[in-house]
Amino acid sequence: MLTQQDIEQINAYGLSSEKVEKQINYFKNGFPSLDIIQPAKIGSGIVKMDAEQEEHYVKQYQDACHSKKIVKFVPASGAATRMFKDLFVFLEKYPLSNVSFEDFIALHGLKSVAALMKDIKKAAFYHELAELYTHDGDDIEKHIADKDYIDIVKKILLPEGLGYGSLPKGLISFHKYPKKARKAAEEQLVEGAMYAVGSSRDVNIHFTVSPEHEVLFDALVRSVRPEVEKEFHIKLDASYSTQKKSTDTIAVDMDNAPFRKDDGSLVFRPGGHGALIENLNTIDADIIFIKNIDNVVPDRLKEPTVVSKQALAGLLLEIQEMTHRYRRVLDMGIMEESMKPLEEFVEGTLCHGLPSAYATSTFEEKKEYMRGFLNRPIRVCGMVKNEGEPGGGPFWVRDIDGSVSLQIVESAQIDLSDPDKKAIFDASTHFNPVDLVCAVRDYQGKKIDLDLYIDHNAGFISKKSMSGKDLKALELPGLWNGAMSRWITVFVEVPIETFNPVKTVNDLLRPAHQGE
Repeated sequence: MLTQQDIEQINAYGLSSEKVEKQINYFKNGFPSLDIIQPAKIGSGIVKMDAEQEEHYVKQYQDACHSKKIVKFVPASGAATRMFKDLFVFLEKYPLSNVSFEDFIALHGLKSVAALMKDIKKAAFYHELAELYTHDGDDIEKHIADKDYIDIVKKILLPEGLGYGSLPKGLISFHKYPKKARKAAEEQLVEGAMYAVGSSRDVNIHFTVSPEHEVLFDALVRSVRPEVEKEFHIKLDASYSTQKKSTDTIAVDMDNAPFRKDDGSLVFRPGGHGALIENLNTIDADIIFIKNIDNVVPDRLKEPTVVSKQALAGLLLEIQEMTHRYRRVLDMGIMEESMKPLEEFVEGTLCHGLPSAYATSTFEEKKEYMRGFLNRPIRVCGMVKNEGEPGGGPFWVRDIDGSVSLQIVESAQIDLSDPDKKAIFDASTHFNPVDLVCAVRDYQGKKIDLDLYIDHNAGFISKKSMSGKDLKALELPGLWNGAMSRWITVFVEVPIETFNPVKTVNDLLRPAHQGE
């Protein structure tokens, strides 16, 4: 199936023909569905802290953070194209129509466009728009009064204006302040300065970016760094990485044969956000916070997020300390009767049901299993009550060895044609807002290789098109799904106020994104 020319192209990507053949087999055979057995809920897989516990864990983190290396890891490579989807439709179709603006909006179901134009002055980027018009000797107010919305939309989306249609979310102005507007990446810097301060008062922010935007991110950081450092009395360091070409995956046609360009070469596509486990694997720190680029709020609303993040980190440090203590005990020698407290810790605190064969294993086999389990990376994941948001949620999942663990599961990973599994999925009460705090060093202080804890059978297959032809694309196991499937995992309910994503430009008009 693969020619010598194909193999040379594969090697140039940093891939191997064996890996590509395995990917093609996934297209042919599909990925196994996850065996969800029940949703994780408060008291059954999800911890709910009371005020006293929260205060305890916040203090625990604050007492320890000054001696830790802390990194905030922010996936920020995705373009904001989908954020402006309705505006692109309006820009394409409205000039060709012969109807009024109101009739066009009703005909195409684009109420979001009308709402944005009505409240455009509430958008943090309005002042930038107005300056563009002024620079050209024009007046935006006149275009608004004349309902010349096409010109305004062009100024928002196209390169000759703000160019937002081709920029990532991190470089879009999200919030308005008295003297300026802050872009999403800048809000991440400020937020990091409020809870991710480590030794020597260093604040380390790592952005994953697309290659063409790295220089823009760096320019933004350089321009705001002095102000942030002065306000919070910290030293700010921003670093960047791009998705590795070796994480791209092969595309196939609808018959599962390699999809080829007109010149006969293979087509590879980005492997999705699961590819970022390779970027995360390069981060060597005591504590790693992970948060999506678009989930930020203005300063007046940051306190719940700051407190929540610190509480999660405090719990993480406690779990890590207990895990490492048990691991050292195993090395020193443990009496058989002392295994009971360890098993209760693993099954109770760490929410990991032991595999079927464990009960009949010898004492030495049990110790060896526990050594391996306790040496895994650890994540504490915030969960919010599900209020209808699409995406993954927390579930108890049974593995093929009979063990049971907590997992963040996407609907695509479940056989929803099975009425029992669908009922379990529908009974979920919480949602994953991508709010993680991670520890990636073992009990000896060595960096853990995260690649060893990926469930490679937890990928996704989707239908795409290229040059008018249908194709199938393969996404690697999601960053917080299969890519972290083998991690020690604890779920904690966090306040809904900490979850304010910006999926469309109109979300910036919501109260949670209005500035001071």
